[in-house]
Amino acid sequence: MGDVTLHPRTSPDQILSRAGKTPILLTNKVVLTREILEQLTDLRYIGLMSTGTNAVDLEAASELGITVCNVPAYSTPSVAQHSIALLLELAGNLSQQASLSRSGEWSSQADFSITAAPIIELAGKNFGIVGCGEIAQATAKIAAAMGMNILVHSRSRKENDFPCEWLDKEEFLNRSDVISLHCPLTSETEKWIDAHALTSMKKGSILLNTGRGPLVDEKAVAESLHSGHLGGYGADVTCTEPPPGDNPILTAPRSLITPHVAWASIEARTRLMNTLAANLKAFLEGTPQNKV
Repeated sequence: MGDVTLHPRTSPDQILSRAGKTPILLTNKVVLTREILEQLTDLRYIGLMSTGTNAVDLEAASELGITVCNVPAYSTPSVAQHSIALLLELAGNLSQQASLSRSGEWSSQADFSITAAPIIELAGKNFGIVGCGEIAQATAKIAAAMGMNILVHSRSRKENDFPCEWLDKEEFLNRSDVISLHCPLTSETEKWIDAHALTSMKKGSILLNTGRGPLVDEKAVAESLHSGHLGGYGADVTCTEPPPGDNPILTAPRSLITPHVAWASIEARTRLMNTLAANLKAFLEGTPQNKV
């Protein structure tokens, strides 16, 4: 579809020199503000290599006649799988259990079975979902298949094909044994889980975050883990990425943090690139798709 110039990394002061003459820009993470877009006078199309659109001033792009397209839902199965994987690790302490075999400790025991840490059976527990988009629903379906009861808190109700209860925030926090965050990051949802919310949650409950780091107050979460009130925190995101080494959530007890890899399966990345190319082809043919 045309010549491509690749730039693995672009700092803010390099944007204008690299994108100043191009009509088509494929990008991820590089922040395109109104000030920058106004100077990219040849730009007509931005293809986002992501579902999120917060890196582009969409209002400015619209005013300037720049079409912006994203790649929705490419990572849904992978992120849902990762969310449940975090839960299973925290509920079963699988890595600690397996270490007893690797270390030889099991082999030296007189009994047929030993355990490194408590194991939680998830069937019958309440699985709380914040948000009700595609990833939230995919995650809820897996939890429901394991026999969990699904509780939902969302600003808007959407049709779904699994049984659930829709609750206000306080009852949702009070009743959930597990809470999984899948809502967008907005001014209303920033630090949705704060110190007050944590005290409203059940003692020993598990918190999952594969959405956005700032959905939680990491300092408050770390303190709740240290106090033993929060039973576990599994996340694939942090407030700042990469996180500073002194981020308290990284070393808190019962904290399981993966380095933003839930989206990164080969299958998900293949869907991403195929849709990215299809979006560009549709734009060139005058029928843009996935326009935001």
